[in-house]
Amino acid sequence: MKNRREFVKEMVAGAAVLGTGAQFALGDTKTASAATEKSKVVIVRDAKLRTPGPSPDEKRVAAMLDHAMQTYFNAQNPVQPWKQLVRPGQVVGLKLNCLGRALSPNVALVAAICERLQQAGIKAGDILVWDRGSRDLQAAGFKLSNAPGRVRYLGSDTAGYEDATVGYGAVATRLSKILTQCDVTINMPVLKNHNLAGVTMAMKNMYGVISNPNAMHGTACNPYIADLNMIPEIRQKVRFVVGDMLTAQYEGGPSYRPEYTWNEDGLMVGEDRVAIDHTCAQIIERKRAEKGLGTLEQAGTPAHYIATAADAQHRLGTNDPARIALIEHSIA
Repeated sequence: MKNRREFVKEMVAGAAVLGTGAQFALGDTKTASAATEKSKVVIVRDAKLRTPGPSPDEKRVAAMLDHAMQTYFNAQNPVQPWKQLVRPGQVVGLKLNCLGRALSPNVALVAAICERLQQAGIKAGDILVWDRGSRDLQAAGFKLSNAPGRVRYLGSDTAGYEDATVGYGAVATRLSKILTQCDVTINMPVLKNHNLAGVTMAMKNMYGVISNPNAMHGTACNPYIADLNMIPEIRQKVRFVVGDMLTAQYEGGPSYRPEYTWNEDGLMVGEDRVAIDHTCAQIIERKRAEKGLGTLEQAGTPAHYIATAADAQHRLGTNDPARIALIEHSIA
């Protein structure tokens, strides 16, 4: 408990929470580059998540979310973390990754976050659950809706993209109008292998907020992923990651390949998008070794974008294990 309190104290000193009127900024340069600080990544797993059936139990999914968030924010109750992350009057987006359709953020997990956001003072109509494609959302089990006063579920293909082109480095693109109208975006990726980039988790999920992701897949998506995450609207608005690790995939991604999936039965939360992707790469590498597969590098799909995102030019976070405070809990 002492270490968690000390960490939160350091984080608040570097990037104050929104409740005080300052930005709680994911990837803040000052926070990510301070040599004396560590980036915290919390993983919570539940070995009984699928008891008694093959599908995750909805109540246990919600309990895992609360445990992960309270651990990360050192909070005494399950609503307090969300009050630190958002404030009433803001428009909050939940950016999903439903490209895999059958391997998408769990519906109960999304519902639990929407409930906690409302308990923290966010109006239902100010919550946008979204992804790039409307059909992908539907195929993942979400019902499209843009009704006023209710949580909205929609795709960028319906909402459209901004006319202005923005960019950084090798990237030039147009942003989803959903992203630009949100004050805060919670990044909700799924742990998967990617057949070019090696890993798709926090940073690669931002390909789903732009108009031309297909133009950014050369050279193992490097430096495109890192450059994309440097665009101010992405770097500043996308402030927290709630990663779905209930079912994960170690080969054949990003499309759903059930023969390469496994039940990790976990959630991962954190602010540092680089530390999260680095941690996920290690998990995938371990699973590949367990299954007798070569490393991502040997497979020709190196996750080099992670080091690029951590370099002196980008400073989006850290990939140095010595500067990552990984906290792993198991709940019964």
